[in-house]
Amino acid sequence: MSDRMLVGHLAASRPGPVQGRRTYPASSDGGTAAVSESEKSFRTLLEEARLKFSHHAAQRLEQRGIRFQPEQLDRIASAIDQAEAKGAKDSLVLYRDVAMIVNVPNRTVVTALDGTSMREHVFTQIDSAVVVG
Repeated sequence: MSDRMLVGHLAASRPGPVQGRRTYPASSDGGTAAVSESEKSFRTLLEEARLKFSHHAAQRLEQRGIRFQPEQLDRIASAIDQAEAKGAKDSLVLYRDVAMIVNVPNRTVVTALDGTSMREHVFTQIDSAVVVG
C-alpha cells in the first residue's frame, strides 16, 4: 500500500475530536487537492473546533434556508467565547434574524430559528443570551 495518509491537526486550545470533519483526497503529487480560499477558511474554522452544529440544528438551518459565511461563523464563535468567559452553559445567541440555542461547554448549536419562526416563541432552559453585533 503506497498511498500516503494525511492526518489533520487538532488545535491545542480545544481538546477532543472534531465532529463532522470532511476528508480531502490527496493529489497525484502527494499533497492535498486544491481547494478554494473559502473552503480553506471553513476547514480551518472546523479544525479549530470553535463551533459545531448538532444534526437537528443542521436540519433546521437547511429547512429554513439559513447559510453562514466563514466570517459570520467566526463572529458567532467569538460571541460564544464571551458567554463561556462569563460561565454560561446554555445560551440564546441572536445573530441578525437568526436565533440559536448553543450548548456553550460543548460549543454546539443545538437548534436554530429564523426571524419568522422565533416570533411569539418562548425560549426556555437557557441561562444567558448573547446578541452578536
